[in-house]
Amino acid sequence: MALLKVKFDQKKRVKLAQGLWLMNWLSVLAGIVIFSLGLFLKIELRKRSDVMNNSESHFVPNSLIVMGVLSCVFNSLAGKICYDALDPAKYAKWKPWLKPYLAVCVLFNIALFLVTLCCFLMRGSLESTLAHGLKNGMKYYRDTDTPGRCFMKKTIDMLQIEFRCCGNNGFRDWFEIQWISNRYLDFSSKEVKDRIKSNVDGRYLVDGVPFSCCNPSSPRPCIQYQLTNNSAHYSYDHQTEELNLWVNGCRAALLSYYSSLMNSMGAVTLLVWLFEVTITIGLRYLHTALEGVSNPEDPECESEGWLLEKSVSETWKAFLESLKKLGKSNQVEAEGADAGQAPEAG
Repeated sequence: MALLKVKFDQKKRVKLAQGLWLMNWLSVLAGIVIFSLGLFLKIELRKRSDVMNNSESHFVPNSLIVMGVLSCVFNSLAGKICYDALDPAKYAKWKPWLKPYLAVCVLFNIALFLVTLCCFLMRGSLESTLAHGLKNGMKYYRDTDTPGRCFMKKTIDMLQIEFRCCGNNGFRDWFEIQWISNRYLDFSSKEVKDRIKSNVDGRYLVDGVPFSCCNPSSPRPCIQYQLTNNSAHYSYDHQTEELNLWVNGCRAALLSYYSSLMNSMGAVTLLVWLFEVTITIGLRYLHTALEGVSNPEDPECESEGWLLEKSVSETWKAFLESLKKLGKSNQVEAEGADAGQAPEAG
């Protein structure tokens, strides 16, 4: 028994074809939107690729770009099919290809749904990518004279100013690395010598942060050196007083920014996916309704359209049987090839 059977007369078939034609061209616009979102996300990720550890984060924008292009192609073709469906002579050339085309549309909808899930689930991989990338970026902050790393100081400073953050997890991350280049250290100074000797790795560590960590909204002039030394500053207690630095770490700030972008893009892609599923269902009804016309010479006659020719369970069983037959035929062909090779070996 056919699933979700609907009766169509000539008027209903024409309205369905016209409605699907309009929806397909709206989907072309939606495909352009998805392509634009993927391109925008790719540009945003490339802007800060220096503080990201790998290229896995580009999987989602690349997928959005590809799905946007495919959406434009498939929906343009479907719009042409729906337009020609009104003319029996023009529809005849599409008739043999419509069923395979619907199968491709189903695969496209599955792929689009998986990309939508990736938009919502990207946060985990992005978090680890940012954690390692920011850590390495801070490590190379001082290498202003090293080719290939001389831009890192500017990148980190602009990042901390733009996103109002400091360090990887917080401002104390700067205490654990030498962020001042040896070029600007006076090695004849006793303080510099003592600090370097007191460190196992021979690094110059200070309880200070770069200027880009300073919060300009703070009423007090920025304290960026000797942050843990209360006696170095008047009326100052680093444990109780609110510091005039950005409190949030850059990993959390960037993660929040990209997560909001991904959630918004995921929501848009989900709406487009629902629209695409609706179009695929409409195309299936149009296909079966036109196939069910008993007398092609009488376009006014009624026909029946359905979603599935059999019930869901019967369709699933038929699908499994076809897979088994396909597997058996491949096995027979392989055995025949082996039998043919045996006499040659003899």
